[in-house]
Formats: sequence, C-alpha cells, structure tokens
Amino acid sequence: MKGFLNQVFTLSRFLNIIAGITLTFMMLLTVSDVILRFMRKPIVGTYELVAFSGAVVIGFALPYTSWLRGHIFVDFFVCQFPKTIRNMFHIATRFLAIGLFLMIGWNLFLYGKDLYKSGEISLTLEMPFYPVAYGVGICCFIQCLVLFCDILKIFEGKYE
Repeated sequence: MKGFLNQVFTLSRFLNIIAGITLTFMMLLTVSDVILRFMRKPIVGTYELVAFSGAVVIGFALPYTSWLRGHIFVDFFVCQFPKTIRNMFHIATRFLAIGLFLMIGWNLFLYGKDLYKSGEISLTLEMPFYPVAYGVGICCFIQCLVLFCDILKIFEGKYE
C-alpha cells in the first residue's frame, strides 16, 4: 500500500515539475515578448504558446496540488462533525470527484481524438491541439489516482 502511495506521489511531483518548467517558459516568453514589442519586433505566436502553456500548467499541476491539499477548502461546517462523519464526508466527496475527473479525462481523450482526426492546428504556428488535450486528460486520470490515495489514507487514519 505504501509503495502505491509513493508511486502516485512521485508521478504527481514529476507532473508538477513539468508544470513549473512550463510556467517559467510562459513567464519568460511573455516578458521577452513585451520587451521585444517595445522595440517593434514581437515574438510570433506568443498568444498561442501562452494558451497552450496555460493548459499544461493547470492540468499538470492539479494532481500534486491536490496531493498536498494546496487548493481551497471550505470545511468550516464539516469540521464541526465528529471524526467518523467527517471521514464519511471526505470519502463521499472523493468518490464524487473521482467520477467527475474520470468523465473529464475521458471527454478530453475523445476531444483529442477529434482534434487529431480533423487535423486542427493553431493559426500562427500551426501547432496541433490534440497533444495538449491528451496530456491534460492523462493528468485527470492521475488526479483520480490521487483522490483514490486520499481514500486509502482516510481508511489508514493518516488523512488529517
């Protein structure tokens, strides 16, 4: 069990590193484009690259952020319950979230397949859209693993 948790954690952290590198690229690209626009030599395709990068950053950072519980919790009401009810609530919400992310991931794969078949590309750089859809879809499936690990941690009493 601990080995599975460590593998999911390592995979989430690896995806987060990719997200961090992409965010750094996005920042440097934006700053460079602003400076070069001032000199009347903008970088062609900046808008497209920032859009692609934004999708990668959000999708790839999601599993690790969820693992660390770095997102916003509104649990003032839930904290008032005894631990058993709180755990049942956490398990129920994790199962609902797993269902949601399975649907999102599946639909992103279907969308990526449609983008691939149609040959959809960006206007300026002519970059295909489908790799981003597939990548974020994979991250949604990994998010399901992270949520499943949360359930395992709740059963082991190591969640809070």
